[in-house]
Amino acid sequence: MNQQPRIPDAETRKRHVEKMRAVCRQLDALTLNLDELIAIFEAENRRQRQERLAGKYRRAESQIVDR
Repeated sequence: MNQQPRIPDAETRKRHVEKMRAVCRQLDALTLNLDELIAIFEAENRRQRQERLAGKYRRAESQIVDR
């Protein structure tokens, strides 16, 4: 009644292992690309924040001088 899973032959196991290794390499490459994109976005966010803060403090200084 209960059928035990069949263990694939050596050639099939070898093919599956190679496919899994290829998939792992592709995932590693994609992960690296995503890490690079994240770094680019983070750098842009830092630059924008610096610009906003610089503008905020320039406005605050000009208000103090105008009084």
